[in-house]
Amino acid sequence: MKPPATLYYDIISPFSHILLQTRGPLERKLHLQPVPVFLPGLLRAQKNIGPAEIPSKRAFSYASMVWKTQKLGVPFKFPPAHPFSPLAPMRLLAQIDADLHTLDKAFSFVFADGRDPNDEWADFCAAIGLPRTTPKPSDDAAKAKLTNFTDDAVQRGVFGVPTIEFRDRLFFGADSIDMLLDFVDRPEMFDEPAFQAALATKNPLVPK
Repeated sequence: MKPPATLYYDIISPFSHILLQTRGPLERKLHLQPVPVFLPGLLRAQKNIGPAEIPSKRAFSYASMVWKTQKLGVPFKFPPAHPFSPLAPMRLLAQIDADLHTLDKAFSFVFADGRDPNDEWADFCAAIGLPRTTPKPSDDAAKAKLTNFTDDAVQRGVFGVPTIEFRDRLFFGADSIDMLLDFVDRPEMFDEPAFQAALATKNPLVPK
């Protein structure tokens, strides 16, 4: 049996799309359990801001996504406006306990076909296998479910998406796949002297 790992995601994240499209090596070694989080809430809780709020960082990040997907051969196209509000689609994905197969369809709708799930709600629902008449979740239970997932992720130290948690270690970003795979094969990796020395480095920005 493959050991479990948690994949935190938000449909606003094109890097989550890249990770999903390149997750094959991970799935051969790990059982990935997707957990939806609301990235804006996650960033607020961590007193952080997204790359889209810094113009130069947005420009570099978006160009890097195009470059990365071209190199990987991953279909990629931005929706008409980005960032868009991920609240309704994320509540829906939380409500239905979306599995990886459903996430493939959801993220492809947004970042392969380049469509906005809010503006094309009926088509988005159909793309992930739901009736076109599916309403945007607005009941308290749907709201609470996504909020609880996000709050739990904050408590576990998650600071962005995609993040994979494995054996209480966080691996952030689509570029962390190789590092995670190495950790799977070398479970004592972080106990090695070089890692211990780096992690023990004093941080003068954090008060004692």
